[in-house]
Amino acid sequence: MSENPRASSRQRVQSAEVGGEILKALARQGPSVSLSRLSEAIGMVPAKAHRYLQSLMVSGLAAQDLVTGHYRLGPEAVAIGLAALGHIDVVGSISQLLPRLRDETGHTCFLAVWANRGATVVRVVEAVGAVTVVTQVGSVLPLISSASGQVFAAFLEPGQYEREGIDGWPELHAGLSRANSPLAKRLQQVRAQRLAAIEGQVLPGIDAIAAPVFDADGRIAAVITVLGPHRGFDPAPKGSLATSLLHIAREAGASLGHADAGPVTFPP
Repeated sequence: MSENPRASSRQRVQSAEVGGEILKALARQGPSVSLSRLSEAIGMVPAKAHRYLQSLMVSGLAAQDLVTGHYRLGPEAVAIGLAALGHIDVVGSISQLLPRLRDETGHTCFLAVWANRGATVVRVVEAVGAVTVVTQVGSVLPLISSASGQVFAAFLEPGQYEREGIDGWPELHAGLSRANSPLAKRLQQVRAQRLAAIEGQVLPGIDAIAAPVFDADGRIAAVITVLGPHRGFDPAPKGSLATSLLHIAREAGASLGHADAGPVTFPP
């Protein structure tokens, strides 16, 4: 009796879907995981998971530690992941999230990356009816007095901003040289909350709150900032505005390969 081609095709698709779920579980549970724990994570009996793992190992997508017997992603899966990372458009991946953040908060949002020796604005999405204040594309924001700058100062490795001529560098250098200085404490707070908020420090009457976006290596890749007039703007770390901003920042990081539960690289 000949095999039903449609049934065979559906079976192959289902097998590919199951294999994909196993690979995602290996990535989440890594660097290595036992068969029992992996089976529990994907809701599959160990014997069935083992059969799929054997197939994935043949293709190089999974591997097994000969000492512990635990499973991990194989060299081919790692190569695919690296290739995907190489094709990520940092600005494009994050920029597409800004309209949603604007709509959720009702405020102007912008994206900044570290370029031109400072926090440089590369994309702006203005709130309906908003008056443009300081968010022109290409603007380089102050390192200390802007929310975006404070986030970069908190999370960048020192070698990236320890240069003469950067706006705010002398103040940053002096502040960080004293562990208990107000600036050092402020940046510690920014690291702990993953947020920086200012009230009228760049322009009177304009407040802002900013959050970092981390890449696959746990390093800061960009900063997302929300700003608006002081009246009706709530920069509280646990307020609805901060909650929306942090959610979008985490989603942006995920698009760059960052696992939010993983480590974040802090400056020493």
